[in-house]
Amino acid sequence: MADSNKATFRRFHDVLNSGDAEAISKIIDEVVAPDLIFHAPVPMGATGVQALKRVWTVLLRAFPDLRVEIEDVIAEGDKVVVRNTVTGTHRGEYRDLPPTGRSVRYDEIFIFRFAGGRIAEVWGVVDVFAQMRQLGVIPGGAP
Repeated sequence: MADSNKATFRRFHDVLNSGDAEAISKIIDEVVAPDLIFHAPVPMGATGVQALKRVWTVLLRAFPDLRVEIEDVIAEGDKVVVRNTVTGTHRGEYRDLPPTGRSVRYDEIFIFRFAGGRIAEVWGVVDVFAQMRQLGVIPGGAP
């Protein structure tokens, strides 16, 4: 089961890095359970698959060159844990901040729980502090 879930996650990740909003929406429909439980700070007013799709819409609008590089993947039982480094250039509105043209690089860790071969639950920790410092919202510049 762990190897199968890890392979599904890799397919999901590869499409997320495509920057193609339509392809991302399709892969979410394919590999994410419709009633996904999302334990990440996503103030989007949506739940399940729709929340995840909105997150990617917002991210791609703000950072059209967004890249999520996998640093570590650990799969055991029904869970896949991923540590990523995210990079991108702020070219669109993000969190009420107009485009700055600044580059960001920050870390995140996600735990995906699978059920029936699909992502059923997600926990996420994103270094929003580093992201906001690099965008100039929080004093201190790049970390």
